Amino acid sequence: MDIEKVNSMDFGEFVDVFGNVIERCPLIAAAVWSKRPFSDLGDLEKHFFAFIDGLPLSGQEGVLRCHPELAGRELQWGRLTAESQREQRAAGLQNLGAAERLRLTELTAQYRARFGFPFVLAVRLSDPAAAPRELSRRLRCPPAQELRTALGEVKKICHLRLADLLGEQP
Repeated sequence: MDIEKVNSMDFGEFVDVFGNVIERCPLIAAAVWSKRPFSDLGDLEKHFFAFIDGLPLSGQEGVLRCHPELAGRELQWGRLTAESQREQRAAGLQNLGAAERLRLTELTAQYRARFGFPFVLAVRLSDPAAAPRELSRRLRCPPAQELRTALGEVKKICHLRLADLLGEQP
């Protein structure tokens, strides 16, 4: 779809189409709709990012809590959003062996216990081996730094999803 189509969408259609570019956060799309017209993908993306950046700490942590665990129960049970399912499957996370899945589960539990939100990684930009490596590295980060890193991953995911919707190369 092109940017003219995006700008011509009514509120409901816009939220239906863009409501999951930030995982399970249609409220963000609802707020961004009011910023129309958008000049291009970058402009649209800027408004999603600005909304996240403008949230208080509790709201930013809430955005992170909307993300599923990597290779977690939601993937195994088929309860991911369509976007997350495509991304995790394409990254090979549903094909992990038992030992790999156990290691990832242990690390994600440690991460959630330390930071209070799930580990977020733009898996489309990495491979299955990157997740445990990144988890181990990021577990050692100070909480404020990790919050910024995790939100950066949310923005990468948003960028990729917006590019998909607008038919542009990320």
